Amino acid sequence: MSKKTFFSVEYDFHASPQLLFQYLSTPSGLSEWFADNVNSRGEIFDFIWDDSEEQAKLIQKKTNERIRFQWVNGESDQTDYYFEFKIEVDEITKDVSLVISDYADDDDDTGADEDTSTPN
Repeated sequence: MSKKTFFSVEYDFHASPQLLFQYLSTPSGLSEWFADNVNSRGEIFDFIWDDSEEQAKLIQKKTNERIRFQWVNGESDQTDYYFEFKIEVDEITKDVSLVISDYADDDDDTGADEDTSTPN
């Protein structure tokens, strides 16, 4: 398996962190924007797009702040990578941002500028 590259993208939102978190952490919320359909059984989430289905395990959740998943794909290096949705609120302006972080194969074009900072 080829090494993957960490990247992140940031989007500004006019919504409260609480409302935004519902779209990131629940199957119905994720079905609204991330996948065609999402089902969950405990910590395992099934993401369905057209004719494909992928499973991910919820590995970290901090209410109204972040949610981190790890794809369950049977690959030996799967525990090295994750994807995360993180809500950031500017302390001064109270602007709300969503930072999406993931890993992509080196030959994938993510359409995002690579963030060279070290992931948390």
